[in-house]
Amino acid sequence: MRSDNSRVRIVALVRAVLTLSVAVLLGVCVLPQKQANAATDFANYRLATLEQLRLKRNYQTADPRAETEWNAPREWRAATNVLPSRGILLVHGLGDSPWSFNDLAPVLAAQGFLVRTVLLPGHGTRPEDLLDVDISQWRDVVREQAQILQREVELVYLGGFSTGANLALEYAYANPDIAGLLLFSPGFRSSSQLDWLAPMAVHFRSWLIAPDEQRPMQNSVRYLNTPTNGFAQFYRSSHAVQRLLDERFYDKPVLMVVAQHDSVLDTRYLLEKFQHRFTHPASRLLWYGTEPIELFDRRRVLVREDHLPLLRISQFSHMSLLFAPSNPLYGERGSLRICLNGQLAEVTQACEEGAQSWYSDWGYREEGKIHARLTFNPYFDWQASVMATVLAVQPADSSSELALSSRSLQESQP
Repeated sequence: MRSDNSRVRIVALVRAVLTLSVAVLLGVCVLPQKQANAATDFANYRLATLEQLRLKRNYQTADPRAETEWNAPREWRAATNVLPSRGILLVHGLGDSPWSFNDLAPVLAAQGFLVRTVLLPGHGTRPEDLLDVDISQWRDVVREQAQILQREVELVYLGGFSTGANLALEYAYANPDIAGLLLFSPGFRSSSQLDWLAPMAVHFRSWLIAPDEQRPMQNSVRYLNTPTNGFAQFYRSSHAVQRLLDERFYDKPVLMVVAQHDSVLDTRYLLEKFQHRFTHPASRLLWYGTEPIELFDRRRVLVREDHLPLLRISQFSHMSLLFAPSNPLYGERGSLRICLNGQLAEVTQACEEGAQSWYSDWGYREEGKIHARLTFNPYFDWQASVMATVLAVQPADSSSELALSSRSLQESQP
């Protein structure tokens, strides 16, 4: 009897594996939510998104109006009557929101850009809304808003953080009229060797970390827990970009910004692809950390130390690159401190109770120190000056005299 039961269990398991394998091979995935009608202009898109936020968001503060604005798509223009000739669309990452660009967008507007952000489907409301989202929905939003922006300005650039950087690069490869890119912590390849399992794991486990009353699900501008399906869509975006980078060069001006000790990404892969695939002489990689042994393009790769004891910074984090020290939520004196940072339970509790903390990426530990997540960039102003120089180059200008000179870069250093 025991042998028969074992046989039955083995046969059932084999059938389940075969069924899943066929589903994966045929490209079966979570069905996307029904799409709303495509927006015809940015104003209508923003209004429709605001309405969705008001209806579905799980508010975290006593100020729902402000919280709605923090998570909504937004537009910035220079304080001038001159119509901008250049525009840039900024795309946030998995679990994040347009707040990711709250500091970057005004800087770009001051440089003459018409700046817009998007809210990717499944974001800005509650983490559960990522359970049945599909990457095609994210691609649709990027395509629709990029095309709308192209009708209003002469040159369109794209920018993205993490997953958003993947979506931006993928769209730029398919649309050569995109003039250049800003890529912050681009999610081209995960640091995990098991990320390819995420699309299959969706069928067995809705959450990698099951929701409970002990772990917060979100704060006022981002999710703190993400369904397995969110990671599956991230993997699909990174896999698509890896394939493109294997096949082709990208020859438009690009600013890439990377934290060496990023716990999410394979940063050596990012360095390799920048040096070999992003060929425009004006492109720059800002590398926060120590100089890697693989570095050979010292003219285009700029290194800055990420261990800053005077600021109690042990290392930079995946999310820190975008935010100025003055950011009201994430800055040096910001109101949001992320203590959920891969520390021991007692260390996390001490952080939450207000103990003096150092700052790092997820999972970094050091004896005798409490580490919260680093959520701001001490080099933000210098980073913005390099960004302005990269974007000042016209996309068709690849000659050496139009590339960034070492002298101009020295002048922009802090």
